[in-house]
Amino acid sequence: MTVRQDIHSSGIPVLCLSCAARHRGVCGALDPNHLVGLAKTSSRHKLEPGVELITDAEAVDSYSNLLSGVVKLTKCLSDGRQQIVGLRFAPDFLGRPFKVKSTINVEAATSVSLCSFPKAAVERIMKESPGLEHRLLKQTLDELDEALEWMVTLGRKTAPEKVASFLLMIARNMDSSIDPAAGSACFDLPLTRADISDFLGLTNETVSRQLTRLRADGVIRIENKRHVTVDSMSRLEQRCGGRGARQPAFE
Repeated sequence: MTVRQDIHSSGIPVLCLSCAARHRGVCGALDPNHLVGLAKTSSRHKLEPGVELITDAEAVDSYSNLLSGVVKLTKCLSDGRQQIVGLRFAPDFLGRPFKVKSTINVEAATSVSLCSFPKAAVERIMKESPGLEHRLLKQTLDELDEALEWMVTLGRKTAPEKVASFLLMIARNMDSSIDPAAGSACFDLPLTRADISDFLGLTNETVSRQLTRLRADGVIRIENKRHVTVDSMSRLEQRCGGRGARQPAFE
């Protein structure tokens, strides 16, 4: 196959050259030919906060790489009560291959950018590329480990430890410029106070008190109610009561 050089460079689609999903996500497992094939079926789009990507029991016909932003995963009870059960960050892969219907609601928590592919295209390439299948399996197992860690957070940690663990998780996933030497981070909270309370199983008042306490102790700085600066990640981690999980995953 002759690849046009004005569209591709060294066999890699132009849109994929600087994409985080190619370097750190599942597409990194693909060789140039499979990457070109997948790129031909892809579409990029942006969604505003609050827009649903997929609903519970909806037929699955596509998968996506999350290029930027944060999405939240929720489960609803028959009486309408809702629980946030996980978050996804760039460059996570959204979807469960080979599932016919979704078992969860997926909603944009912030403005998000997605690169989406037809379900059939992804599953065909999985059969041809053991590397992609391995990468997806590894992501699933990592999410399982993170879910177990988060169960400990929700079940055994105190309110101060829960809030600190949440902030540590967000810092590690939203600020890609974290300096390993300095150990600092800056980010905007992707959830409202009400969502954070729902996520942690705490009241709004408790979450607000714990954030105020962390700010008063100099562990974090908060500007404009949502912009958080962590000058010392190690100090924040000490407030977590143990290892901080990356994120929960019950998808």
